[in-house]
Amino acid sequence: CSVCARTGVGQKNRGKRMWSEYITAGTLDEAIMVLASKGDRARIVAGATDLMLELERGQRQGVDTLIDISRLPGLDAIKIDGDRVVLGPLVTHAHAASSQVIIENAFALARACWEVGAPQIRSRGTIAGNLITASPANDSIPPLLALGAEVELVSSKESRTVPLDQFYRGVRETVMRPDEVLTAISFPMPAQGTRSTFIKLGLRRAQAISVVNAAVLLVMEGDTVGRAVITLGSVAPTIIHAEEAETYLIGKQLTYESIQQTADFASSAAHPIDDLRGSAVYRSDMVHACVARALRAISEGREREGYPHDPVLLSVDQAPGSPEAVSGTHVAGTPISTSINGQAMTFTTGHQKSLLRLLREEGALIGTKEGCAEGECGACTVFLDGTAVMACLVPAPRAQGAEIVTIEGLGADDSLHPVQESFIEAGAVQCGYCTPGFIMSAAMLLEEKPKPTYFDIQQAISGNLCRCTGYYKIIEAIEVASKAVDH
Repeated sequence: CSVCARTGVGQKNRGKRMWSEYITAGTLDEAIMVLASKGDRARIVAGATDLMLELERGQRQGVDTLIDISRLPGLDAIKIDGDRVVLGPLVTHAHAASSQVIIENAFALARACWEVGAPQIRSRGTIAGNLITASPANDSIPPLLALGAEVELVSSKESRTVPLDQFYRGVRETVMRPDEVLTAISFPMPAQGTRSTFIKLGLRRAQAISVVNAAVLLVMEGDTVGRAVITLGSVAPTIIHAEEAETYLIGKQLTYESIQQTADFASSAAHPIDDLRGSAVYRSDMVHACVARALRAISEGREREGYPHDPVLLSVDQAPGSPEAVSGTHVAGTPISTSINGQAMTFTTGHQKSLLRLLREEGALIGTKEGCAEGECGACTVFLDGTAVMACLVPAPRAQGAEIVTIEGLGADDSLHPVQESFIEAGAVQCGYCTPGFIMSAAMLLEEKPKPTYFDIQQAISGNLCRCTGYYKIIEAIEVASKAVDH
C-alpha cells in the first residue's frame, strides 16, 4: 500500500544510526554507575517508546549510549507502603491501568494510563518515562500532580525526593541531572471520600496525543466539596493547576451552576497555543467542556463509566530473560543472539536499529510491515517475550536473549493460525499492508482472552490502523476465530 508505506519518518531516516552503544544493565546500581561515567551522552531506557522517536527526530542531541534496565526484577511493583502508594520505575501504563491498588485508590491515574496510546504502547511505555519526557500533553502527569506525587531521583553521589510540582522547568525540561535515575514515584493515600477521574480529548479514540486533558480530584464531605484539585494538560508549557476553580469549589455542592462556574474558572486558567491539533480558542473552550464533563460524572456517580473491568493487555505471562543472562554491551559487531519463531538466530549487524528494521533487513522477515515508524499504525506488531509490541519502537539489542514471534511464525506445521484462516473466510484482507499487524494483535488477544467480548476486540485492535475502509470484517474475523480456537 503506497499510502501506508510513505507515511512515516522512518522511511526518510532509513539509514540513520540512533545510538552507537547499547548497554543492558544487570543491576540498578550498575546502571547508575554507567550513567555517572557517561553523563549527558547516555539515557536510561525501559520502554523507550518516547526516546526512540526523540532520537529519530533529533530532539535529544548528543545521546549515543542507551542503558537498558527493562529486565531488572522487582522494579515494576505497585504497592502500598504505610500511608503512601509507591510505583517502581518499570511500572508501565498497562500495569497501572489494570492494578486494583491504582483503580481503587487513584482512579484518575488508572483512567489516564488506559487512555495512553494502545495496548502495544501501554505494555512497553513506563509512567516514569512519561514523566521524564515532560511533554505538557502527556496523560499520566495531570493525575499524579493532582494526587500530590513526588519522585525519587538517585545518582552515584546522592538520592533526593522532588515533589512533582517542582519537577518541571518547561516544555520537555525537568530538574533531573544527567547522572540521575528516577527510581520511584509515590503519592499519599487519598483521604476517605476522595473521588477522581480523568478526561482526555484527542483527535481519535486511540493512539491520540491530547488536545486537552484534565484530572479532577474531589474530597467529598457529604454532598459538599471539602477539597478540590483540578489539573490541566496541553494548555500551557507545563501541567497546571486551575487554582481559582479549585478554590471556588470548596464548600459547594455539585449543582449545574457550580459546575459551570468551576469550568469557567478552569478555562480562564488555560494559556494554550495554536498548533496542528487545535487552536488556542478551541482548547480553551474544550477545557471548559472537559472539566464540566468530569464534574458531572462525579456528581452523578458515573466517573468510572466505560472503564473496562478487565482491560485488554495483549500480553500473557512470560518472564523476559534474566538480567544476568543478557547483561552486556552492544556496539558495532557485537552479536545479538535471540529466538525468532522458535529458531535460534544471531545477528552481527543492526545493533543501532529498531527491532523492526533488524527483523526486516537482517532477518529477512518482511511480513512485519513498516507503516508509520512512529508507533501509530500497528503494522509492525510482533510478540516480544509474550507481549504484543510495536517493533518500530523497540531497540534492536532488546532482542538479546528474548523470545520473538512474527507473522511468519504464527501458524504451526505448515497450517494457518485460526485468525489467519478467519481473515480469509470473512474477507477481512483488503490491500493487505496492515493485515499482519491486525492478525498478531488478534492472535495475542485470543491467547489472553479466549472468549473476548466485542469491546475486548475493539480494545485489542485500537493500536492497528487500516487505511482502506472500515473495521467490520476485521472484527467479524476475530469473532469467528474466537470460536474456532481450541481452548
